[in-house]
Amino acid sequence: MVCQSFGIIYNFEMKTTRQFWVEILVKTAKPVFRHLAEGTLKTNMPVEQHPEAVDRSFFTHLEAAGRSLAGIAPWLNQQDGCELEKKEREAILQLIPQALGNMVESQSPDHIDFSAGPQILVDTAFLAQGFLRAWDRIWLPLDPELKDALIKKTMETRQFKPGQNNWLLFSAMVEAFLCRAGAAWDPVPIEFALKKHLAWYKGDGVYGDGEEYHCDYYNSFVIQPMLYDILSQPGEISNRWGMHLPVILERAKRYAVHQERSIAPEGSFPPFGRSLTYRFGVFQLLGQMALTQNLNADLRPAGVRCAMTAALKKSMTAAGTFDAEGWLQIGLCGHQPALGETYISTGSLYLTLCGFLPLGLPPEDPFWSDPDEDWTAKQIWNGGNLSADKALHA
Repeated sequence: MVCQSFGIIYNFEMKTTRQFWVEILVKTAKPVFRHLAEGTLKTNMPVEQHPEAVDRSFFTHLEAAGRSLAGIAPWLNQQDGCELEKKEREAILQLIPQALGNMVESQSPDHIDFSAGPQILVDTAFLAQGFLRAWDRIWLPLDPELKDALIKKTMETRQFKPGQNNWLLFSAMVEAFLCRAGAAWDPVPIEFALKKHLAWYKGDGVYGDGEEYHCDYYNSFVIQPMLYDILSQPGEISNRWGMHLPVILERAKRYAVHQERSIAPEGSFPPFGRSLTYRFGVFQLLGQMALTQNLNADLRPAGVRCAMTAALKKSMTAAGTFDAEGWLQIGLCGHQPALGETYISTGSLYLTLCGFLPLGLPPEDPFWSDPDEDWTAKQIWNGGNLSADKALHA
């Protein structure tokens, strides 16, 4: 396979779809880890936020690092691709140990205070999710002293009690990571988060965010991906709670159908609910089902690829998506600061990288190698005679 340059020139005809995805991933993620490894993230990353929000600078840098790692981990775990893709992957892998070291080193300019406030729990969980998604390539090679420091910092977040909503999964993810790392862990947050989310299931593949149903994308931002990743862990977690994974997986597969059908023929998708400035992260669950080979039988991988690519172009290539220095700006399609809630700042936006999970599949996988296909909405609105959709009654 011939590689085109990963310089950001949006000429879609001159590169493969995978090259385009990798190009956007590298443009988005590499500055985070490069500056963090150099100890210059706090100096160079802007902190754009709502004018009425409290100062988010205590949290935004961990947000950028944790969310970026959670999104790119499957790609880092992959070893295939063209030579330029391999080079870019290896470059980021080389940055990560120093980046993590600067986060926990008290004298580093980019030191993170893991006791700064409850938001730290959220992004420590995303960081932990990144470790779990690429255990052999990210966590295991780390120096033992750095591992110990990260474990201690992770444990500090136990002081923050999650609300009765998707935040329960952040505490559960922290404990799942500690269990996998061989550290002292507490099964209670996992048990409680699982019990509550099973009780909050509303039907047809959708969970409530707490007791109530919210018309937003938190089933994909947090709830279903974290449920799946936690229960998929080997060892004691699987032994204790693995019996719940089949039903959780069936619901995830159904929600992925909702997601694929929501992508319009030109790549737009419904702008409902909060946290729309997470952009392409809306499709984390659809990407996760593709990555884990768990797409519903009526979803063909190539059609999902084409649907997600259309949404990626729509949400990540509009003018104003990045500032002049290459940092993400608040918005869904370009720079739209009014879309940002008071908890949104520059680092928050890097959850968009969680939409890139299919890059963990090798280039020869059908998701990447099969010929382009129209996805559901494009087929139907072009007059295609498709079978009727059916709800999941489980």
